[in-house]
Amino acid sequence: MILLGSTQPNEGEKNWRRQLDRFVKANQQELAALAWGLWLENGDTKGTVGIDMKPTPHFVYCPKAAIEALNSQVENKLQEILGIVDAHKPELEVLMIGIGDGQIKLIQFEPSPPPPVCFEQVATNVDTLLERLENAMSEQIDC
Repeated sequence: MILLGSTQPNEGEKNWRRQLDRFVKANQQELAALAWGLWLENGDTKGTVGIDMKPTPHFVYCPKAAIEALNSQVENKLQEILGIVDAHKPELEVLMIGIGDGQIKLIQFEPSPPPPVCFEQVATNVDTLLERLENAMSEQIDC
């Protein structure tokens, strides 16, 4: 995880990351299904899927150009994240970026079953998944 902005995160900043970790762990299959559904719709044309914590948790896209620009602003401290974005294999793993109060948190995991199977098993459309997951995040993550 890369922290931007402050050297000592306050309790609220620690809290959103911890809550996001719990949410991701509890919702791996649906997040994998969403990631695959969005990949089918857009490929990597819009960037990496992100979770913006403000004003309430919601999904966004993080274009690679924006990550590169941010990397330049923070003296190349995000170089590792750019490498992970470049090497991402959407058919095998989920990659998302959590964004909150001047900080980012990398979310990466290999679900079992893989994302395409998760998407088939969820048997719903991307818009429904987005709405369901955003509602659940709003209920479970206190920003």
